[in-house]
Amino acid sequence: MSTRLLLTVAEYGRIGEAGGFDSLGRRIELIDGEIHEMSPVGPIHSDFIDYLSSWSIRVAEPAGMRVRIQSDIVLSDSTQPVPDVTWMNGRRYLDRLPLPSDVRLIIEVADSSLSFDLGTKADRYADAGVAELWVVDVTHRCLHAMSDPLGGTYTQRRRFEPPQQPAPLCLPTAKLDLADLFDEPEA
Repeated sequence: MSTRLLLTVAEYGRIGEAGGFDSLGRRIELIDGEIHEMSPVGPIHSDFIDYLSSWSIRVAEPAGMRVRIQSDIVLSDSTQPVPDVTWMNGRRYLDRLPLPSDVRLIIEVADSSLSFDLGTKADRYADAGVAELWVVDVTHRCLHAMSDPLGGTYTQRRRFEPPQQPAPLCLPTAKLDLADLFDEPEA
């Protein structure tokens, strides 16, 4: 009889530090104790991350926050995802990976991963108490904004489309121009 081998964040970290994942040549993250392969980053996904990274650094860092791009955070003892963009409290994280209490906003870019990002991943972020999650839906050209986590789900869910300009709850003056993000010419 065989069973699944579930890893803790600590075990996952030790394997990574020992170079155990180096030969895979794949992007991975730990969700519910299981190693998940992330979709390869193509030109569209990369471009959206570049745009959101530039915008995030421009608006969040002057407000005293740190911005990390495709870097691990720890949600629980069995979940260590790699969000596309993370806004965090303005400190350095030399001693540990960021925790949910450090996170102000997570932005995920979804082209092929929309159902996972809006489902399993959103539920894990909410369960951990991440205050706000944005999922940029490349295919449908919209932004799903979720906030107010309670009982493993986000109680507030909003959908924004161009020409709307949503702003994160942690920085209401930082408006994201969706028409520009989705490269829609002005009418």
